[in-house]
Amino acid sequence: MGQIPAFPLIINHRFLFFSLILQSTKYFYICNLIFEKMNKEYCQKNKEWLANKAKEDGVVALPKGIYYKVLASGEDNGKTAQPLNVITAHYAGQTIDGKQFDSSYGSEPLTIRLNQLIEGWVIAIQKMHVGDKWELYIPSEMGYGNYSMPGIPGGSTLIFQIELLAIQ
Repeated sequence: MGQIPAFPLIINHRFLFFSLILQSTKYFYICNLIFEKMNKEYCQKNKEWLANKAKEDGVVALPKGIYYKVLASGEDNGKTAQPLNVITAHYAGQTIDGKQFDSSYGSEPLTIRLNQLIEGWVIAIQKMHVGDKWELYIPSEMGYGNYSMPGIPGGSTLIFQIELLAIQ
């Protein structure tokens, strides 16, 4: 009995390998198209939600498309935080569908230098006084943009309840 040449086997493996690459590339392309369509719809839904929220009574506009509603007023002593100040705050964050992605309530409040936070927080907290409690509505561009974070899909409008406890 003669030996079976290895050459056809190598060609078949190469063909199989390239065939798998082609199929996975097509699959990736199709998945990417579906994801882009879903993400565009999700982003549009978030923008519409924010536009409707902006029309509600008591909702106030800040620069860069950020909005807030005062839940409680604190000390009106004129002192406000600057980007290099360290602030202490309690907060809870959620997406427009009501899914909470983070909260300091029930544990220690957040203590951090203001300029280390997302831009939406930096802008809003500079307008707050100690003791203020606001519901803050941040467009995705002032939050995490199109990047997903744990519990936060890319393109999400962020909703935070923030209670400013201290400015150092």
